[in-house]
Formats: sequence, structure tokens, C-alpha cells
Amino acid sequence: MFKKRKKVVVLATHPDDETLGVGGTLLKHKFLGDEIYCIFCTSIFEENGFKIEQIKQREKELDEVCRIYDFKEVFFLNLKTTKLDTYDKSYMINLISDIFTKIQPNIIYLPFAYDVHSDHRVIFETAYSCTKSFRYPSIERILMMETLSETEFAPSLSNQFFIPNVFIDISDFFEKKCEIIKIYKSELGNLPFPRSIENIKSLAILRGCTLGGGYDTIYAESFMLLKERIL
Repeated sequence: MFKKRKKVVVLATHPDDETLGVGGTLLKHKFLGDEIYCIFCTSIFEENGFKIEQIKQREKELDEVCRIYDFKEVFFLNLKTTKLDTYDKSYMINLISDIFTKIQPNIIYLPFAYDVHSDHRVIFETAYSCTKSFRYPSIERILMMETLSETEFAPSLSNQFFIPNVFIDISDFFEKKCEIIKIYKSELGNLPFPRSIENIKSLAILRGCTLGGGYDTIYAESFMLLKERIL
């Protein structure tokens, strides 16, 4: 039976979120023939205290990351990092709405609604406003992703805690995910820093054990399903 190619979009609040949260799954989508898109929401600027060398290095990193993923298309909102709560919500909604209208996505990966970083929370709220079925009928599935150093620090309250209910086997793609995250040199650290290769591996093993499925599954990424339309 012919499998319809899906259009998959991830909203990366900051560069590296796309890889930490859904990197293996994006690679799997690509392998299965789906079109993958990325919206990088924030950028760094000299006016916000970043050196020109840092900006050039980030641009180089993004070029390499996008080349490896081979996204169908990449979008840069160029919002100021750590400043998203200062923007007018309608302005950001219009930016994302225009992209969704252009892509007509089927599957959307969003940051967790209660990530500790306020930028993540703003992007979730803004993007989720652009998922009403009567305005964006192409959308079939919406999931929230788990981003190390943000999601695990969410308040430990029953209604604000990340409780995954979707697990995707990324065993065949985990090594490449690690290769990609290493491109973001300034974002990685050594244990016990959350964004370390060892911790990324540990989380993937934990989620893989939860997924189960026999001895073939070792690494997995987990998500919270918000909406699914079965066709």
C-alpha cells in the first residue's frame, strides 16, 4: 500500500533544540521519505551582547546542521533570544501562521508547554495558536518534545510535568543525532551538565527501555501527543 509522504515541521526555539528534542525522529522521517522542515525561532545579535565571532560561528554551525538534515526548507524568524516575552504575540503568530499556510504541514513538533525557559513557553503558546483545524486542515498530528536542560526542570506539578505517551525508536539514527549535536560546540558540556553526550545517551536509553519491543530497541525519543486526526 502506498504511504503518503508527510510534511513534518519542528519549531526550534533555539538552535540545537531541533536536535536535542527530535533529532533522531527527524532523521527517521527523512529516511522514510517524508519532507522535513525547520523553523528556527531565535537568533543572536551584537546589540544583545553577542560578539561578531559568536554570530559567525553560529551561522557556520547552522549551515552544517541544515546540510546534514537536508531540510526541504528552513525558516528563520530572527527573534531575539531570551527576549520573546517582549514581542507582541500577534506579530509572532502571524509569522508562524504564514509559514504553516505555505508548508501545509501534517505533523508538528513543538516545545513542551511548561519548559523552564520562557522562550520555549512563548513559542509553544504562539505556535499552538496556529493549529486550529478549520484554519490549518492539513495538520494531522501535534506533539510536544522533550528538550534536555529545559523540560526536566519544569515544575513538578501534575499538570505541568512532562509525561510522555509517544515513543519513537531512533536506534538506527542515534549516532548521527550525536554527530549533529556535537556541531553546536558551545551548547555541550561535561557531566553533570544536562546537555552532555552521556546524558543525551542516558535519556535515549531510558526512553528506549520504556518503549520496549524486544532487544532491538535501544534508543528512543519521547513525546506528548496533543492532537491526532486519524484519516
